[in-house]
Amino acid sequence: MTALHILLLIGGYFLLLLLISYFTGKNDSNADFFKAGKQSPWYLVAFGMIGASLSGVTFISVPGAVKGAEFGYMQVVLGYLVGYFVIAYILLPIYYRLNVTSIYEYLEQRFGVVSYKTGAFFFFVSRVLGASFRLFLVAIVLQQFVFDAWGVPFEVTVALSILLIWIYTFRGGIKTIVWTDTLQTLFMLLSVGLSIYFINDKLDWSFTEFLASDELKEYNTIFFTEDFFARNHFLKSFIGGIFITICMTGLDQDMMQKNLSCKSLKDAQKNMVSFSLVLVLVNFVFLLLGALLFIYAQRFEIATPLMDGAPKSDLLFPEIALNSGLGITVAITFMLGLIAAAYSSADSALTSLTTSFCVDFLNLEKRPEHQQKKLRKQTHITMSVMLVVVIITFKHVLDRNVIDGLLTVASYTYGPLLGLFAFGIFTKYQLKDAYVWIVALLAIGVATFIANAPTIYAYMQEYALVNCEGSTWECASAYATENYYMVGYELLLLNGCFTFLGLFLIRSRKKVSHK
Repeated sequence: MTALHILLLIGGYFLLLLLISYFTGKNDSNADFFKAGKQSPWYLVAFGMIGASLSGVTFISVPGAVKGAEFGYMQVVLGYLVGYFVIAYILLPIYYRLNVTSIYEYLEQRFGVVSYKTGAFFFFVSRVLGASFRLFLVAIVLQQFVFDAWGVPFEVTVALSILLIWIYTFRGGIKTIVWTDTLQTLFMLLSVGLSIYFINDKLDWSFTEFLASDELKEYNTIFFTEDFFARNHFLKSFIGGIFITICMTGLDQDMMQKNLSCKSLKDAQKNMVSFSLVLVLVNFVFLLLGALLFIYAQRFEIATPLMDGAPKSDLLFPEIALNSGLGITVAITFMLGLIAAAYSSADSALTSLTTSFCVDFLNLEKRPEHQQKKLRKQTHITMSVMLVVVIITFKHVLDRNVIDGLLTVASYTYGPLLGLFAFGIFTKYQLKDAYVWIVALLAIGVATFIANAPTIYAYMQEYALVNCEGSTWECASAYATENYYMVGYELLLLNGCFTFLGLFLIRSRKKVSHK
């Protein structure tokens, strides 16, 4: 599949999205942009959220992480399932009762303006980084397999990607997103299914033969329970998965904005429960695809593609789909799946960032009506430019598998949100609101120190450097991994607990009664 073919495919895909945008964005009102008029069918939201939750990170990075991590990611996914039920039956009833546009308005009603702005700020940082992670992944694939051949700089690739998203979301907002997410999820799941079918066919296997093969057994270990100190121990991953979901979905304006566009709380809960069950199965299929990719690469001696001189497992799927002779069907469906996976999360992220900034920081709903639409559109452009800058920065600083990087960053940025909402829901205390932002920053500082303490300690030990090749920090990190407790995704829970404890220390004597 040539670079020109890929560009034509992308062009056709976006014409389809623009057509959807035209019909859903006719009204061009703030009510439709922010809440879709609260008329979204729950089953469409549920199906579309699969694509938004998986994104380009899952589409490429989860299969790429099978080498080394095996199926350990399923431990996190099982935690996700529990987290979604917490969202459905604890958080959603609160949001619907208060009839909020931004979920962080809850913090203002519960504690005050500083708590509200603190929560909104940490969402804003979290979503900018999260959306940038996801778009960075698709941008490097497009760069490696399309634009490098034409000498187009990475910066231009990123700018074009964001421009296309802006074009089809600037009018319809969340009303457009609900429908485009449905289409994008369909393309993504179709791509994975066809890729598995054609790779098995190339290996002369049926799907059942693949599941029973000795080669799969080298990759399909799910539960890691032997070493509690290890970062991937089951309990750490499972508990981390629960709170990653609660924070990255339930306390995230992006994901909740779609749920709040449903007609009623009951519909939103049906959406959340059905979506969560399907998501477990879909993630397992992605891990099966990952194992199949590495089996195929080993059988046909396909090397992991290099990026800046180092092997990049995230690029193995596109390398096999586009350049290993699987045929035009796999190449087309892969590109459609990749574009759909990346943009199904990025477009909603851009919309939610616009919503949060307008409502939480610009107080859009309190401004004169004639200013509101203009201000919303100006903010939409500003958010787009900011994403371009952050994604370009990632190219120069990111040195790990993208799914791991995304979840690690979330452990820091979503921790204060977890602590704030937990304190609001499970206690009756009011807070000395002016000090909340200080508590949040201190909690992140303590969490950062704990996460890095084993490596810092090992670095200080002279014996950690004996017979070491490479930098002293690399040697110390390797020593710490083998000899000390390594903090994993449970860091998010710890961060939330530190925030909760800090809030308890600045509580006021005044209490509120929960209605």
